[in-house]
Amino acid sequence: MNKRNRFWRRIVVLAIASMILAVFAPTIQAQDAVATATMDDVTHLQIGIDSTWVLIASMLVFFMQAGFAMLEAGFIQHTGVVNALLENFMDAGLTALVFWAVGFGLAFGTSANGLIGTDNFFLSKAFTFENGTIQYAMVDGLNISVLTFFFFQFAFAATASTIATGGMAERTDFIGDIIYSAIVGAIIYPIVVHWVWGGGWLAQNGFHDFAGSTVVHTVGGVTALLGAILLGPRVGRVFGSPPRPHNLGLATLGTMILWFGWYGFNPGSSLGMGNDGVVGLVTLNTTLAAAAGTMSAMFLLFARTGKWDLGFTLNGSLAGLVAITAGCAFVAPWAAIVIGLVAGVLVVLVVDLLEKLKIDDPVGAFAVHGACGIFGTLAIGLFGQAELTLTGQAGLLVGGGFDLFIAQFIGSAATVIFVGLSAVVMFTALKAVKRLRVHPEADAVGIDVYEHAASLWPDILPVGEGAPTSEGSPKLSTAPAAGD
Repeated sequence: MNKRNRFWRRIVVLAIASMILAVFAPTIQAQDAVATATMDDVTHLQIGIDSTWVLIASMLVFFMQAGFAMLEAGFIQHTGVVNALLENFMDAGLTALVFWAVGFGLAFGTSANGLIGTDNFFLSKAFTFENGTIQYAMVDGLNISVLTFFFFQFAFAATASTIATGGMAERTDFIGDIIYSAIVGAIIYPIVVHWVWGGGWLAQNGFHDFAGSTVVHTVGGVTALLGAILLGPRVGRVFGSPPRPHNLGLATLGTMILWFGWYGFNPGSSLGMGNDGVVGLVTLNTTLAAAAGTMSAMFLLFARTGKWDLGFTLNGSLAGLVAITAGCAFVAPWAAIVIGLVAGVLVVLVVDLLEKLKIDDPVGAFAVHGACGIFGTLAIGLFGQAELTLTGQAGLLVGGGFDLFIAQFIGSAATVIFVGLSAVVMFTALKAVKRLRVHPEADAVGIDVYEHAASLWPDILPVGEGAPTSEGSPKLSTAPAAGD
C-alpha cells in the first residue's frame, strides 16, 4: 500500500514539474538569449539611437533656414523682402550641392598637414557596392554613418552662408549672391571646419569650439561685415537713424524658430546619446545664455530710451545663443548666464559702433554672429571648467592659467584673418566684374521689382507684367485711384 502511494505521488510531482516547465520555458529561453546577446547587437542598437538623434538634430538645424529667412524679412524694408527670401532659400539648395561635391571633402577628408582635407569629394568613400550589397562607411569614433554625418554638417554649412545675406541685404546682385554663397559653402567655410572639427591644426593645438561660435558664426559674421563694407550703404541710408523694421511680427517668429533650432545646433553637436549628461548640460547652458542675452539687451535699451525695444531684445537672445555655442559643453551654468548677459550688451554696443563707422548692416549680422561669436570663443578661455574641457585646462577666471585663453585667441584670430582676406578677394573680384552690387536703378524701384518682378505686398508696391524697360527694369503698374 505504501509502495503504491509513493508511486502515485511521484507521478503527480512529475506531472506538476512538466506543467511548470512548459509554462516558464519560453521565459527562460528569452533570458538565455539576452544573456548571450553579442556585442554586435549592442553596437547596432547604439548606432540606431545615435543616428536617430543626429538626424533629428540635423532637421532642427535645417529648420533654422526658415528662422533666418523670417528674421531678415522682418528687419529689412518691404521693398527687398522677396529678394531676401529667395536668397535664403537658394542658399540651402546651392550649399547642399557644393558641400556634397567639394566642401565635405575639404572639411573631413584625409588631412594635408592639418590645413585641408584631400579626399571623399562627392562622398566617394561614404559607401560602396559589393557582391550585390551596399556597405556604409562609419565616422571614426562615432556610431553614425558618414551619410548621416554629412546631413548634419550640410545644415551647418547652409547656416554659415545664410548669415552673410543679412548684412548685405537689399543691395546685392543676385548672381553675385549665388557666386559668393557657392564659394563660402564649397571652400571658405569647409577649410575652417577642417582646422577645428576635421582634426586640423587648431584642434591639435587645444582649440575648443563645441558647436560653432567660430566655425559657423565668426565665419558668417566676418563675411557679412566685409560684404557690407565693400557694397557700401543702401541709397538714402541716414546713419544714426536706421530704417525701422518693416514687420516685427516676422522678425519675432524668425527669432523663435532660431532659438528652437538651436536645440539641434548645440545639443546635436554631441553627435550621439552615449553620454546624456553632456546633452543635458549643453541644453541647459544654451537656454540660460539665450535668456540672459534677452534680458540684458532689453533692459539696456530701456535704460537708454525709456522704451521696451523688441528688435534689440530679439537680437539679444540671438547674441546669447551665438556666444554660448562654442562653450556650451565646457562651462558651468552660472558661467553661461554671465556669457549671455555680456553678449546681450555687446550686440548693442557693436551695432552702435557700426553706425558710427557708417557701415550698413541691416539686420545686425556682424554684431550678432561675428562679434558675439568671437566673444563666445574667447569666453572658454575665461570660464572653461577643467572637468569639462577637452584638455583638462581651466579658464583664466576659474583658477586656470593663460594657456587655454591663448589657444582660443589664436584660433579666433586665425579664422578672422583667413575669412577676412578670403572675403576681400572674393567681393573685390565680384565688384570688378560688376556683380557685387545690384544695378543703380534697383535703388529707385526696389530690388524686389528690379531683380524679381515681384512684391511681398502688391497692394502697397504694385508690380506690372515684369517686362523689362529700355533701362532694364520691370514695368511698374499704377495703383488705381480712389473710386476707379
